[in-house]
Formats: sequence, structure tokens, C-alpha cells
Amino acid sequence: MAEAEVAAALSPNEIEPHQKKQPSRNKYSLACAMLASMASILLGYDIGVMSGAAMYIKRDLRISDVEIEILAGIINLYSPIGSYIAGRTSDWIGRRYTIILAAVIFFVGAILMGFSPNYGFLMFGRFVAGIGIGFAFLIAPVYTSEISPTSSRGFLSSLPEVFLNGGILLGYISNYVFSKLPLRIGWRLMLGVGAIPSMFLAIAVLAMPESPRWLVSQGRIGEARTILNKISDSKQEAHQRLADIKLTAGIPQDCNDDVVPITKNKQGEGVWKELLLYPTPAVRHIFIASLGIHFFAQATGIDAVVLYSPRIFENAGIKSDSKKLLATVAVGFVKTVFILVATFFLDRVGRRKLLLSSVSGLIISLLTLAVSLTVVNHSKTTLNWAVGLSIASVLCYVGSFSIGSGPITWVYSSEIFPLRLRAQGVAIGAVVNRVTSGVISMTFLSLTKAITTGGAFFLFAGIAAAAWVFHYTLLPETRGKTLEEIEGSFGNFCRKSTNSANGEGHNRNSSGNGQIQLGTNGQDQQPLTSVD
Repeated sequence: MAEAEVAAALSPNEIEPHQKKQPSRNKYSLACAMLASMASILLGYDIGVMSGAAMYIKRDLRISDVEIEILAGIINLYSPIGSYIAGRTSDWIGRRYTIILAAVIFFVGAILMGFSPNYGFLMFGRFVAGIGIGFAFLIAPVYTSEISPTSSRGFLSSLPEVFLNGGILLGYISNYVFSKLPLRIGWRLMLGVGAIPSMFLAIAVLAMPESPRWLVSQGRIGEARTILNKISDSKQEAHQRLADIKLTAGIPQDCNDDVVPITKNKQGEGVWKELLLYPTPAVRHIFIASLGIHFFAQATGIDAVVLYSPRIFENAGIKSDSKKLLATVAVGFVKTVFILVATFFLDRVGRRKLLLSSVSGLIISLLTLAVSLTVVNHSKTTLNWAVGLSIASVLCYVGSFSIGSGPITWVYSSEIFPLRLRAQGVAIGAVVNRVTSGVISMTFLSLTKAITTGGAFFLFAGIAAAAWVFHYTLLPETRGKTLEEIEGSFGNFCRKSTNSANGEGHNRNSSGNGQIQLGTNGQDQQPLTSVD
């Protein structure tokens, strides 16, 4: 069913940050991480641009709201297919060329959508673009984490999420700019312009080095050593990282040849049994926590707001296309700013506190939005205060999501799984995330017709309240804990963190300092491999 897509490997041997002076940020690794993270712009741009393009597609092609829902949301069901293929491809040709392939596939999809003569052809273009997005969705965080030095891994690993939100903002801006053009040209340019960042990405990636972890998995130790010396903060760290990677790959530490033979291990079947059929209490707790945090991240309606914000603003009383699209630009700007704020607070405040605060903000903003839209719906005249309150509520909602629930979902779910189960656990979480997103985005307009737009947001507020209870009850703090301590925090339900909030763990490498890896999965000290 799912590809062993993403596995974050924390190294127990890394030096504690508080024991030495923090080195200056490695500019070479920062540049590489930023270039790789640009792949996330592809997904963000598609999400953002479809929100505005959908208005004009409906008018030009004369299609129904149900067809618009399918058009907008189906890409979330296509992208896991792309991620599955990307997992295999990146193990075969490497991370760098997989990023290039993602850019090429999305480029073709964007061109197809831009030249679509009818709905059927447009859907085919969405399928191709969805495969490319699935590639980028997987490979950007994988490469970024594997290339990042220890001191910056938390910050650099958050860059894909930052660039995704930047892509959404670019999509919103594209909507506003091209909305001035004739109907038949405007929406096609909105979609077709997405080919430009993919072209730049494909060219820029050629200047990036290959992932040292992939090189070691291929037995190319000499090349990996050279790259690690460039992307690490010191020669000592480069040596330690190479030793950790060799340990994971099952290569003896005294083997220093430039090229060595590698034996591939594949023990995925036992891992699936341990995860699904015979889990320990701790593994069962971790599995439930991962599924729940992914489900609630999407079930609280973020994709409905991002994709259909022009429709929401129209229901709030804004009738002008330009004003609706300008309001969506504000949504994208707030979302991007708050995700930047989250990158700096994630390792300082802690996952649990930030997540609970974020979901509390979601509940308040959703209830306020639901009330204001309900008032507008029952009013025969335009109520400026209700319109303003609706816009403010949407901005508060996306800000609350971006500062906690959005980024923490991926951080938390990757760091809580034991290394031997991480690839499969994160893969299942990613599928739950994308499928839930697809269901929400493909049913939102129908839901608003059935229970009104205000009623839909009352429903999302109820789900957010359930999410807060779930997070408070089942998710302990993980900041400041070693891998062993994180696993030991699970197993007793309704248990809260006791000492990690104060950073009393011995290793602060958690998610932010973890390395995401594709490859084989056996035991804790063995490599991770792709499984069916």
C-alpha cells in the first residue's frame, strides 16, 4: 500500500549542543537546503493558484461546483502515487536527479493545464502535475534533512514548509495579476506560469551535491566524505556524521575505501507486523498519535480555507473579484509570516505547548468565522463589521495553523517512531494526511450547500475541539529527549510530559536534528529500505 517514503534517523552519538559553542551556520549547506526546498514551491503554487483560477475555470468551461471540487482536490489523491514512485526512484538514481525529475514532471503538467481546451484535458494535466507534486512532496524534506549539519538541522529541515507557504502566496499573487486578462486567457496563464519555477529548479539543482547518505548507501564512501566536509560545521562533525551513516548502512567503521560493496537488506515484513499486528503498548500509542495528529491537521479545514478563500470571502459579502483575490493575497502573506515565526519557536517553546496553543487559536477563529458568516447569511443588508470580522477570522485561522499545527504535524510524527519503524510509520501518516486533505477539499462546496458556509465552520470548530482534547491527552512533549527517551514517553495513555519541556533530556536532536532517509529498514542500527 504505502512506500517507505520518509524515515528520520536520529543519531544518538551526536554532540549535545549545550556542551559546546554553537558554530556559525554553514553557508554552503544553507544554499543547498534552500535550493532543494524550492521543490515545495510547486505544491504551494498549485494550491494557491487553484483557489482563484477555479472561479474563472467554472465560468469559462461552464462546469458545476462538484466538478470544481474534484478538480481542486483530486491532486491530493494523485500526489501519494508520485511519492511512492519517488521513494523508489530516489533510491535508484539519487536524491538530486529525483528533484530534477519532479521539476520536469510538474513542468509538463503545468503546460498541459495551461493549454487545456476542456475539462477532461485539464483533469489529465492535473494528474501529471499531481505526480510531480508527489515527487517534490517527498524528496524536498528528505534531501534537506540529509544535507543539513547538526547545528542547523532543525532550522533547515523546516525550510520545505516555509517554501510551500511561499508557493501558496505566489499562487495568490498570480491569481490577482492575471485576473485582469480576458477570461479564456487569464486562468490558463495562472496555471501555465507554474512551469517557470519548475524550470529554474531543474537547472539550479545541477549545482547541488548528492546526498551523502545516498552515496554511502551505494558504497561511494569517498564522495560522501568529500561532501560531508563541505556541508558540516567542522572536520570533527563530518567525521562523526560519516561514522553514523556507515553504522546505519552496516559498513564497518575501519573501512575507509573510497568505494565498498553494499549488501541490501530488506526486512519490511517484520516491521509491518510489529507496527500493525503485534504492537507493544508504546508502539500502539505512537501509531495512534501519529495517525491522529495527521488526521486532525487536515480535518480542521485548512485546505478548505486555502483553496476556497475567494468563495468564503464572497459569502462574507465581498462581491468584487479583485477584492476577493486581494484578500486571498493577505491570507497567503499571513500564512507565510507565521510559518517563519514557527521555525524559530519550535525548538524553544516545545512541540506540545505550541501545538495546543495553535489548536486553541483554531477553535476561537473557526467559531468567530462561523458566527460572522451565519450573521451575514441571515442579514438582508451588507454588514461591514461582519465582513471585517470574517476576514480577520480567516487571517487568524491561517496564522494559528501555520505557527503550530501545520509544521508540528510533520516534525512530531517523524520523531516519535522508533528508527526500525519510522519509514513505515511516517509513510502511513503521510497517506492519512493527503487522503484527509483530498476528502475535505473535494466535499467542501457540497458541504456548504447542505449546512451553509457558517455551518461548515461550526463543524470544523467542533473537530478542532476534539483535536485539542486528543493532543492534550495523547501527545507527550518530545523536545530535549533522546530517541530512547521519546519512545519511553509513550505507552501510558493520558500521560503528559514531565521534564522535557525544560529540556532535561540528554540530546536535543529530536525532529529538527533528525535526518530523513530513504533506504532499508531492519533494526535500529541497520539501513532503511523501501517496502511495498
